Amino acid sequence: MSETNQKEFGKWRSIFWPIYRFELKKMIPVSLIFFLVLFNYTILRDTKDSLIIPSAGAEAVPFIKFWGVVPIAVVFMLIYAKLSNKLSKPGLFYSIITPFIIFFALFAFVLYPMRDSLHPNAFADWMQATLPQGFAGLVGAIRNWTYTLFYILAELWGSAVLSLMFWGFANDIVKSVEAKRFYSVFGAFANLALMVSGTCIIMFSDIRAKLPADVDAWGVSLKYLMGMVVLAGVLIMLIYRWINKNVLTDPRFYKPEEIQKNKKEKPKMSIKESFRFLLKSRYLGLIAILVMGYGIAINIIEVTWKKQVGMYFPNPNDYSTFMGQFSRITGIVAILTSLFLGSNVIRRLGWKFAALVTPIMLLVTGSIFFTAVMGREHLGTFTAMFATSPLFLIVIIGAAQNILSKSSKYAFFDPTKEMSYIPLDQESKVKGKAAVDVVGARLGKAGGSIMQQGLIIGCGSLLSATPYLAGILMFIVVAWIVAASKLNKLYLAKEEEKALEKAKETEAVVAKAKKPAVAQEEAAVASSTTLK
Repeated sequence: MSETNQKEFGKWRSIFWPIYRFELKKMIPVSLIFFLVLFNYTILRDTKDSLIIPSAGAEAVPFIKFWGVVPIAVVFMLIYAKLSNKLSKPGLFYSIITPFIIFFALFAFVLYPMRDSLHPNAFADWMQATLPQGFAGLVGAIRNWTYTLFYILAELWGSAVLSLMFWGFANDIVKSVEAKRFYSVFGAFANLALMVSGTCIIMFSDIRAKLPADVDAWGVSLKYLMGMVVLAGVLIMLIYRWINKNVLTDPRFYKPEEIQKNKKEKPKMSIKESFRFLLKSRYLGLIAILVMGYGIAINIIEVTWKKQVGMYFPNPNDYSTFMGQFSRITGIVAILTSLFLGSNVIRRLGWKFAALVTPIMLLVTGSIFFTAVMGREHLGTFTAMFATSPLFLIVIIGAAQNILSKSSKYAFFDPTKEMSYIPLDQESKVKGKAAVDVVGARLGKAGGSIMQQGLIIGCGSLLSATPYLAGILMFIVVAWIVAASKLNKLYLAKEEEKALEKAKETEAVVAKAKKPAVAQEEAAVASSTTLK
């Protein structure tokens, strides 16, 4: 069935399932990859926090993100750029995912059991006694360096595998006319992973009650959780291989000559040229501001919130159980948001409206959360009515803020950001996307981290720095909103240019098809004249 003669969807199907039957062969396996990538992302995100927050404190997170995540992300981008010029796309995909799978297996079964002999406790004690109190987070990160390494690679999974490898693959095989229908469905499909992974985290984190008192329950939980991560990673590569063999060879979805064309046009740019290209492109620069804006804003709020969660749940198993419940609820809300709002808002209200939902959501909910943190001494009377504590109320308000923010990210921010890459040429997609998604995202979170580091050192603690963090959040979100509005104008212009080019190509094809008919008509007229 061609794109020009497809029937329009009915009212309800256009909302919940705007997919044609023949497209299932393409849509379902890609959605499964997204499901598994996000399944791992959720488990790794909750596990890294359960390792670091109870052992090193939330104050360690800004130090880890700035001094650990950013340098490793830059190194990864260097390696990725080199490999992208030497390997085929499947080879690159497998080469990126395999090291993650190996490390997470080694951590659960080798590094964590050996942590007591690997962690430099004596050196960390000396640092703690020598440095000011504001450096307690840095000391904690060094003391628990295996946890820190896990945290870094878990963070990198979101950038390298989710943002770069999956979305890069999706943008290569999804046509522009399919994107508005497919991408929100991808999100709804994948958000099931939040529910499934959250349930798995709860189940394996509650295992402590079923084990003897002398058994390390958190160590057992880690083995189960990382075992699932490894299995999901293997399935991702198997499904990716099936798509390459059975979908990308189907001319309805991806013509073979287009694959060859893309291989020939694969950009050969040095790292220096890649950065220069990113800095010179206003379009990519605005995408980078959006990505960095989200990274800084969510980092500022999350670290403060996780500090409260760590204070309320000091045990790793309890902390992990709470985060599993948080992920499960996030999945439910995200699915409902994607189904009822995601694609419909984009299609009916436009790219700009959808792109502004997430920053406005962060601005409103973040303001409420920081107000509660700064006014905790005034919450005692209110919480006493419900037989609870101000700390518990702050934890719940922060959880609600994160759930709403992440749901809007999955339903609106991710689809609109990825749609903005589609009108770009192949060079901008490959090199520009790598710089924006890997380095840009990490620099975004690093920006929030370095601000938090300075404030923690200057103020002495994360709680004392809260008023200043709230002010920074307001400034960042306003800049994000301005950048999204400017990008909308450029995006619409590029979409119009692309539509005009396609119209000209169609006219050329039609004109070429008419030439034989015109020639035959002229020959018939000439023949008739000759006979006369």
